[in-house]
Amino acid sequence: MSERRETRDAYGEALVEVGRAHPEVVVLDADLYKSTRTVYFRDAFPERFIDIGIAEADMVSTAAGMAASGLIPYCNSFAIFLTAHCYDQIRIQIAYPNLHVILAGSSAGLTQGPDGASHQSLEDIALMRMLPNMRVLVPADGVEARAMTLAAAAKIDGPVYLRLGRYPVPDVLDKEYRFQLGKAVVLRQGPDLTLIACGHMVNVALQAAELLANRQVQATVINMSTIKPLDREAVLWAMNATPLVVTIEEHSILGGLGGAVAEVMAEDGYGARLIRLGTRDVFGESGTADELLEKHGLTPVAIAERLRHQFGR
Repeated sequence: MSERRETRDAYGEALVEVGRAHPEVVVLDADLYKSTRTVYFRDAFPERFIDIGIAEADMVSTAAGMAASGLIPYCNSFAIFLTAHCYDQIRIQIAYPNLHVILAGSSAGLTQGPDGASHQSLEDIALMRMLPNMRVLVPADGVEARAMTLAAAAKIDGPVYLRLGRYPVPDVLDKEYRFQLGKAVVLRQGPDLTLIACGHMVNVALQAAELLANRQVQATVINMSTIKPLDREAVLWAMNATPLVVTIEEHSILGGLGGAVAEVMAEDGYGARLIRLGTRDVFGESGTADELLEKHGLTPVAIAERLRHQFGR
């Protein structure tokens, strides 16, 4: 197992690579540059870094103007501040005119931890997925965070929401991995059920699959790192290959990965059952990251225990 690191760290390092390759890239932050790791870009390219201050809406509007002028802005704040506080600006000034702005929401999900409900984003994927023209990306590890950060500048046109975490995870993808927008990756195959996960829940899904294998339940694991556009073919394949599909996300089951997969299965279903694992229509609360994951059943042991009962084992 590789050394654990946070996807926000890999993102910050990749931003410097992007800056070297693309002189038109600028980075904006809302007074959180140490936490979002954009401090790396600030130190490398101070003339292309702007700390807007605690004014996310102004930051998004400024980024829209920069994009309209030919620059490629990366906008940074905590995920909940960037998406919820600035929804109108993102909707009207970025998504509607289809501007190439990368919105990087850091410290996403429950694992923001002790800061509590005000800082934990359990609805950001749903908010961004609803917007026309928006692409929604959730890297599984540092390898994918780097790949997505690079691709956002050079290979994707239009607005991008990149969801980053502060929970350290090992790399589940090898160094030769090449990110493709809208393409899921099958990491493990088994005939009994399919676990579809995003973000650092991909590592949790792989661990849960190992525990299930000890109970003679063989699971397929899919990394669904592009939530929009969703890889419908991967979902349909899973429905044909296994009788049970399970989504796992550090987000509300309403409107996020679970909601997106449910929509595909409802429209094109072939009889496979669906279980959605995530938070269930609640706000977050203060606690350590591990305590909160345990409470919401998002640990490998909790997931394996719940799912093995589906097979009477």
